[in-house]
This record gives sequence, C-alpha cells and structure tokens, in this order.
Amino acid sequence: MKLDFLTRDLIDAGAIDAMVLRDAPAVRILSQTERRDSLLRTLAAKPRDDVWLFGYGSLIWNPTVHFVERSVARVMGWHRAFCLATPAGRGSVDNPGLVLGLDEGGHCDGVAFRISGDVVESELATLWKREMLSAAYVPRWLNLHDQHGTRFGSGIAFTIDPACEHYDGKLEREQIVRRLATASGALGSSADYLFRTCEGLQAHGIHDEDIERLRAEVAAVQSAQGA
Repeated sequence: MKLDFLTRDLIDAGAIDAMVLRDAPAVRILSQTERRDSLLRTLAAKPRDDVWLFGYGSLIWNPTVHFVERSVARVMGWHRAFCLATPAGRGSVDNPGLVLGLDEGGHCDGVAFRISGDVVESELATLWKREMLSAAYVPRWLNLHDQHGTRFGSGIAFTIDPACEHYDGKLEREQIVRRLATASGALGSSADYLFRTCEGLQAHGIHDEDIERLRAEVAAVQSAQGA
C-alpha cells in the first residue's frame, strides 16, 4: 500500500498505525489511551492564549488541521534538525529514513497555525494520531515570536525526546545526506520530505541556510547515482 500523500481521512482511518505495523512491526505504537492521555495533559497545561500549533517540517506544507490563521513565527531554545529515524513511512527497516524534530539549542523559524477554540479538541485528536504515533516527540507549549521579536502567543510544538529509541541526533553530515538521498517508504522518500520542507519554508519567506544546503547536497548525491 502506497499512501503517497497524508490526508485527514487517512489519518483518522488509522492508516499510519497500519503502515507501521506492517512495515516496522518492532516499533512500539502508543495506544489510543496513551495518546488521549498525552493530549489531555497538554491541554491541561494550556496558557491563556489562543491555541496555536507550531509547524517546522511537514506541518508547514501539509498541516492536515483546520485553522483560522497562520503566521510566520520563531521559537527560542530549539532548532530544526533531521534527528528522527523512520523505519517506516519515509524509510524502511533496512534503510531508515530521517525526518525533522525540534532539538535543544538555538532557535527555529516556522509557521504557526491558530486553531479555533470550538474545534480545538477534535483537531488536536487528529494531530495526535499523526504526530504521537510513538513516544518520539514531547509536545510542549513554546512562546511564539513574530519577525520583530514580539511574543504573540504560545503554541504546541513537537520537540524530540533524545531518550527515544529512534533518536539519531548525533549522525555525521555524510550519514544524514546519504540517508536523506536514499531512504524511502510508503509515504515517499526522505528526500521528497526535505525538498517539500525547503519549498514550504521558502514560500513563507523563511530562509534556513542549513536546510537549503542539505537540499543541494542530497540532490547532488541523487544526481550522481542517477536517481
């Protein structure tokens, strides 16, 4: 089964869970109860602001949630990094791909989506099925800053858990490039994930030098391999 593009219908139908169970059965998937408890804990810690969601990777170009506003935003203390191995979806057990996480240190420019209060719980329930498949991410409320550095709210951001089984935040650059250039799975290739993220950032006027450099390096490897 090739999913190609992740939609709300596929997420709500449990297609991601089914894909991982089929392609990487050794990965422990969080139960519905565990995901529900995680969501309730996150909502219980909600600041007195509108509910914003901070996207720094695929959420930028495929948010799959209904929102009423979006805005370029910066979070401090975290940076975008290809630090999460994916034995399913964008890679395989034999050649795990890489996707983005928010790792500690620095700052990250991304896109914040404001979700209307009357649909927050249902929208986040869909989001949790997508992002909280395993225990790789820790959802946190982070301060969001505009282009002038002014805080305009707090948003949910999925930060990486460095203690999780699939954390790969210490890879050499050559390994990152090779895996991004060669890994693929039911959701497509890791390279496509990188290219779409780069295009999504550029569409919002966000310049990420490292992501753009990675794109060039991965494209060069693929060209040399005749991909």
